[in-house]
Amino acid sequence: MVLNGIKAVFFDLDNTLIDTSGASKNAIEEVMKLLVDKSQFSEEEASIICNNFQVKLLHETLDSSKMTIDDLRVSHFETSMQDVISGDHKDLAKECYILWKTNRLQLMTLPESTKNMLSELRKSANLVLLTNGNRQVQREKIEACGVTPYFDAVVVGGEHDEEKPAPSIFLHCCDLVQVKPEDCVMVGDNLDTDILGGLNAGLKATIWLNKSPHINSNPKPTPHYIINCMTRLPDLLRNLQ
Repeated sequence: MVLNGIKAVFFDLDNTLIDTSGASKNAIEEVMKLLVDKSQFSEEEASIICNNFQVKLLHETLDSSKMTIDDLRVSHFETSMQDVISGDHKDLAKECYILWKTNRLQLMTLPESTKNMLSELRKSANLVLLTNGNRQVQREKIEACGVTPYFDAVVVGGEHDEEKPAPSIFLHCCDLVQVKPEDCVMVGDNLDTDILGGLNAGLKATIWLNKSPHINSNPKPTPHYIINCMTRLPDLLRNLQ
């Protein structure tokens, strides 16, 4: 693949290279079945518990000096259950969390088409995986989907002082593969982290993966380019000015 002035391509992980949302949806459905099968909760109650768990995930704050991320997420299930029916749900909460986590990781796979694209692209540019999130959680995902061999560097935001969209973590990626920001491209699905961060860091281009174009036809911040699936990326990179 011949690229015009692109020396490195940074990729987001979740919902860019792997279908994290789809994996999470399927995993939570398995938890709902477990809750109902245990005969402690109705389908409606199980749905409320799982919805509350997912809301807690979005707003969680971990104090690693007090507990692990696993313990925190078990507590999300436990408090969600207690909000529906009071009582001791600790054992069931742990069982639900293990089921959710195991199924979720098993479903996080790297599509063959993506593997082929990365292998081909790496012949012409350095590839960096740049993902936000808790160190343990993101490293488990990275291992589960087997993405590491396709990249020259892997950077997890939770291992650094700042995450996307802070320019510092993008510049750190540049340093790792010894390139300048103006020679790099960022590819990701999140406007507020991937695209804003790439713009703030002064990258050559930002490419927004928007799988639902009808939802946001006028994105802010404004990416340089928009694609609706990863298969369109190689042609875009080849023709990028």
